Amino acid sequence: MSTVYTVSRLNNEIKWLLESNPSFRNVFVAGEISNYKPHPSGHHYLTLKDEGASINAVMFRSDAARLRFRLQNGMKVVARGRVSSYPKSGQVQLYLSEVLPDGAGALHAAFEQLKEKLAAEGLFDEARKKPLPVLPRSIALVTAESGAAVQDMVRILGRRWPLAEVRIFSALVQGEGAPQSLCRALALVNRLHEDDLVIIGRGGGSLEDLWAFNDEAVARAIAASQIPVISAVGHEPDITIADFVADLRAPTPSGAAELAVPDQEGVCEHLRQLGLRLERGYLRSMEGRRQRTALLQARLAAHSPAHTLAERRGVLARQAERLEHAFANRLAERRLAVDLASDRLGTLTVQRLTAGRQRLERAAVGLDAMSPLRVLGRGYAMATHGGAAVTDASALRAGDQIEVRFAKGSAQCTVNKTGK
Repeated sequence: MSTVYTVSRLNNEIKWLLESNPSFRNVFVAGEISNYKPHPSGHHYLTLKDEGASINAVMFRSDAARLRFRLQNGMKVVARGRVSSYPKSGQVQLYLSEVLPDGAGALHAAFEQLKEKLAAEGLFDEARKKPLPVLPRSIALVTAESGAAVQDMVRILGRRWPLAEVRIFSALVQGEGAPQSLCRALALVNRLHEDDLVIIGRGGGSLEDLWAFNDEAVARAIAASQIPVISAVGHEPDITIADFVADLRAPTPSGAAELAVPDQEGVCEHLRQLGLRLERGYLRSMEGRRQRTALLQARLAAHSPAHTLAERRGVLARQAERLEHAFANRLAERRLAVDLASDRLGTLTVQRLTAGRQRLERAAVGLDAMSPLRVLGRGYAMATHGGAAVTDASALRAGDQIEVRFAKGSAQCTVNKTGK
């Protein structure tokens, strides 16, 4: 029994059949634009027709934003897109992603096919691209030996970074034989391996003029280069396969020269700024070291032997004063005790009191005679070392610092030698 479809199911089946066909996912259609209607939303609706048929097409806003020209009724174009249908009306139509004026259609189709092939092989991946040298010493220009492009590159390279040597590897950049010539020049640059960077390109022109840089052999030669390559083909809107494969794409040959080397004035200014930063850092470092040295000197002075000796000398002087006061007080107390005893012992004879007083006075005289200050007063001196009295010369060594105290004042002395 035959299957009975609803209209919705049938239209959806048709849509699925169209979209599941790989050959309908990326088709190029040449035709004339008619019934063109740009919508306020940014979408473009049109019909593509030829002498025998027509098909509706739509270009959504995101794709239409990349158009480089304005669509018009009657314009002959080559459109790229996918075939599908609109289930509500069952209408088969093209969903366009790109529209080009007719005349470049075959070349553009070849361009897209090669682009997809090389992209699938990973030749456009950023991971495989080599970094450019910061300060190239030698730059190879693979281009036509004569023309404005090479002259502009040489002039700009010389102005921006005159330290770099510029070497021209002449090659055909247009017409039959140009791809082979470009490949030979690239191979020579890599075989000599005397340059740090390669710039390959030419000035502007038509798609046909630039076609050598869309050649598969040239693309593979650029990808195989051991030296980083800048692609500089045509003007800003021109895109070639070489741009995708190269390590860096420049919008123009002049732009490639500016990207290849730094500006010497900028480098000089950067070096000047680094010099100023280095000088300021040095001054800050020296100031910090001076402050640390002053702090260490202060700490060393606080712990020096001279400081310790001065403290010990002060302690000794205070102890001598306390000894003198203690002796005087003790003598006064004994005299007072004698006087009190004399009062209590009134019955003692004057002779016994006199004898006792005499003995006391003799003891006082003897005690006074034993006072270190009294000894010093007779011309003797007392030597101390490290705060302790020196009683044995063998305890000293040549070069030791000692303090010699006299009855009045003291002297700091250095031991020259000792004897038995």
